[in-house]
Amino acid sequence: MKIGCLFGSFDPPHLGHVQLAKYMLERRGLDQVWLVVTPQNPFKQDRKLSPEKHRLAMAHLAVQGIEGLSASGLELDMPKPNYTADTLAFMRGRWPQHEFFLIIGSDNLASLHQWKDVASMLDKTHVLVYPRPGLEEHLAQADLLYHPSVTLLPDAPQTPVSSTGIRVRLRSWKPVDGLLDPKVLAYIRQNGLYAD
Repeated sequence: MKIGCLFGSFDPPHLGHVQLAKYMLERRGLDQVWLVVTPQNPFKQDRKLSPEKHRLAMAHLAVQGIEGLSASGLELDMPKPNYTADTLAFMRGRWPQHEFFLIIGSDNLASLHQWKDVASMLDKTHVLVYPRPGLEEHLAQADLLYHPSVTLLPDAPQTPVSSTGIRVRLRSWKPVDGLLDPKVLAYIRQNGLYAD
């Protein structure tokens, strides 16, 4: 199977994540897309995140009942800090029958050359890049834009919503209609997440 891996903190997972994952299934020929919950981005060590169990539970709720989409807590059990190259290498060893694709935003493409073991990772993994706000600037900074393993997807859905923006809205009791799955929002309310 061809499996796309969308790594993130998912704090919280929003409908933009789901829309992007569905696009990858429908338009890029992937059989499954996994939302892989990361404990902590090595480039964002100073950021405080919600507890892992809540982020994983919300990711499961966000994709519940959507064929081809699933949430994974695989990285939560791996040694810290987590590096994408190490996780993908583990996945290839654990499931050698599958082909894994890395799904990243154009903002991550701009810094991809700084990632751990990127050359080795790109030898074994195809990278699908979706546009993020600031796309032109990201592409101008992307040393690996023309690497044969990198595919830019300019027609992929670009959503203005972000987990950071949603957290701000929730803290100030502003509506988040159309941004979160109702099950995810209910979970947030039930567990008192993002409340000051």
